[in-house]
Amino acid sequence: METVGSTTGLTDEQRAIRDVVHEFAVEEIRPTAREADETETFPEDVWDGLAELDLTGLTVPEEYGGFDADRTTYAVVNEEVAYGQLAVATALSVHCLATECIAEFATDEQKETWLPEMARGRPVGMFGLSEPDAGSNPAEMSTVARRAGDEYVINGKKQWITNGQRGGVCILFAKTDPDDPSSVTQFLVPKEAGYEVGKKEEKLGLRASDTTALLFDDVRIPAENRLTEEGKGLSAAFRILTGGRIGIASQAVGLAQAALDDAIDYANEREQFDKPISKIQAIRHKIADMGTQVHASRMLVREAARVADAGDDPRTAASIAKYFASEAAVDVTNEAVQVHGGYGYTTDFDVERYYRDSKITTIYEGTSEIQKEIIARSLLD
Repeated sequence: METVGSTTGLTDEQRAIRDVVHEFAVEEIRPTAREADETETFPEDVWDGLAELDLTGLTVPEEYGGFDADRTTYAVVNEEVAYGQLAVATALSVHCLATECIAEFATDEQKETWLPEMARGRPVGMFGLSEPDAGSNPAEMSTVARRAGDEYVINGKKQWITNGQRGGVCILFAKTDPDDPSSVTQFLVPKEAGYEVGKKEEKLGLRASDTTALLFDDVRIPAENRLTEEGKGLSAAFRILTGGRIGIASQAVGLAQAALDDAIDYANEREQFDKPISKIQAIRHKIADMGTQVHASRMLVREAARVADAGDDPRTAASIAKYFASEAAVDVTNEAVQVHGGYGYTTDFDVERYYRDSKITTIYEGTSEIQKEIIARSLLD
């Protein structure tokens, strides 16, 4: 169905991209979603399909075979892929974070080595920032990369790594001086360097996405695999994550839209008291509230993307969009379960998966609390 505001403010090209990705989400991603969630297995055939559509090259420059999407197009693609399944959208967005880091910070030789293949979907990218004791404050990280001649030797542990099992290259953030929080530096670490992949996390939602730890025990990489000057890694990470937050907000919109559409379909089909429950005022008002939240979330995402595309500082707009859309996704998916009644609590309907998946959008790439602090800083400081 055509959704309220789904094409508002888009160019003809962006509308065409939206339509293609939406069709792929409905016809290729959704049919695999339930089994992927139940078996906790990533749908690799879907990934290959995304690659065929050039979507694994979203943040790769055209000269390296990529799509080189503007931020609005990036948001539209993330929304529609998440409409199919959030776990797939999450895997794609993290891969795109990795390619964006390489495109932004790597040497021409490194770009030529990595980006063409990553644009084609393999190797899959990872983003290694969080640690067991350093989540919302990455300056507290304990992973260290010590210079040893023409190499760096890495020791430490990264946590909550999306694509942890599937991934072939990690954008890693580590201190070059264990006693200096300002020494965080960005590195490119291929799987062949020899880090260990930890066990796959058992999660509330997002079960098709492989989330693991990465363990580094005297892992050696060439010094040229350093992507930023020593001490410049954290500012680079925050810059990349601002765009990533627009992507996560977009995914929250796509997930909420899926829940809204399913709730509308169910309300029109389910009968109680000799009429469809869509005729009952309480249900109609729920649907109205859900639709309003989805529409408002989408407009905030589009505004954040517009600011970014205009070359202005998008940090506050991105945090507003991410905070509002992620919290709205939790509310909307909760109400979708409620509209379905007892059936909504069973795996016979997708809304229970939407509800489980929605919570992560309020946590990864900056919790709601972090987003509120960024917003408050812009208003008060």
